Amino acid sequence: MKRRQRLAIHFPLVLAAAALILGSASPSFGQWFVDFEDGLALSGYNDVRIPNETGTLFSLSRDLKTKPAYFVRLRLGYQWKSRHTVSVFAAPFRLRASGTVDEPIVFFEETFPAGTPLTGSYTFNSYRLTYRYDLVRKGRWRVGLGLTAKIRDAAIRIEGGGLSSTKTNVGFVPLLHFRAQWQFHDAWGLLLEGDAAAAKQGRAEDVLLALQWKLNDKLTLRAGYRILEGGADVEEVYNFSLIHFLSAGLTFAF
Repeated sequence: MKRRQRLAIHFPLVLAAAALILGSASPSFGQWFVDFEDGLALSGYNDVRIPNETGTLFSLSRDLKTKPAYFVRLRLGYQWKSRHTVSVFAAPFRLRASGTVDEPIVFFEETFPAGTPLTGSYTFNSYRLTYRYDLVRKGRWRVGLGLTAKIRDAAIRIEGGGLSSTKTNVGFVPLLHFRAQWQFHDAWGLLLEGDAAAAKQGRAEDVLLALQWKLNDKLTLRAGYRILEGGADVEEVYNFSLIHFLSAGLTFAF
């Protein structure tokens, strides 16, 4: 838990340092932008077994009931020479669940008796540094590829019957970044954007499909659907989840 607290203190400093580095460039050299996104998050599956070998496999979305949650995402970026973009990103996120299970639940350091009223929380905070190069900037198309360095700050907590247990995980994840935009009308366009990676131990996908409305050269609004899916199957932890996002956002260039 102390490690997560240190991350919460230090990472905003990292974002500030990155912003200062980006801001050292001449304003005429490129363009800043800020991107804000919010909406409603709905849990699909969320299967958990901790420890992987001896814990109980249960679902935070089927065995317990997970409530829809409000979410917020914020990105600060800088684009130069038309094709290069670098950005920093923060997305705190938490889902809450409750219910009872008709069997004992062995979770991390505790065993919860069958029929115990349980509450749970699933935290998945994400902080990212992304670089993208636009391979295509022709006509109404913009297509780019890049890399994302992600810090995952995750925790699953179960409590009930006077017992509680929390499993935390903080780690670094390299991801492939991609973005494709089709401006099919002067004011309207389609956007497909995301970060993704896969390995033997697990996978991660965070992908948005949205309809964009360009109000002017500075402000673009959008609405769409985002999917966040993945997890890990390692010695210490088994957890795979799928989360649906009904998303609205805006990008402001300055």
